Amino acid sequence: MKVVETEFKGLLQIFPDIYKDQRGYFIESFHIHKFRELSIPHSFVQDNFSCSQRGVIRGLHLQLPPYQQAKLVMVMKGKALDVVVDLRVDSATYGQHTKYILDAEQHSMLYIPEGFAHGLLAIEETVFTYKCSDFYNKSAEAGILWKDNILDIDWELDRYGITHPIVSDKDQALPTFEEFTREIHVKTN
Repeated sequence: MKVVETEFKGLLQIFPDIYKDQRGYFIESFHIHKFRELSIPHSFVQDNFSCSQRGVIRGLHLQLPPYQQAKLVMVMKGKALDVVVDLRVDSATYGQHTKYILDAEQHSMLYIPEGFAHGLLAIEETVFTYKCSDFYNKSAEAGILWKDNILDIDWELDRYGITHPIVSDKDQALPTFEEFTREIHVKTN
């Protein structure tokens, strides 16, 4: 397993060992002892899968305290542009975003600490899986509009020939970054 630290403290790219033969392949996607050696303290409690057709954008989603979730994300089929936004107010990268290609060839993973919003663009039909460090709680569900002007995320739609991204009504109605930070500030003070 190869681990690459990113410029965002705690956000890790993980490249698992892949064992291939004539039958297919095998990967160990999670091993609690190995992850603890990497200073990933979580025992994940919930696994989720989503299947998205090409051009789907999901996000930017997160859970608010006290139900924050760290996530371990991976693409099982297809290819996705994975986007994370640092919302940890005490972080040097607060309000910044980064993105990675996750695909079923490399089976690379991202460990996303608590305090990040997360989204993805399905570049191909994609089966996406992620482990969560806490259970989903509807009352703590939150998010930021995927096309927020302040965050100015380049979803690379032109690069992938996607002229009309498919975004749920719920995700289209998410607040802007400014609205989100104002709402959260009011809720936490």
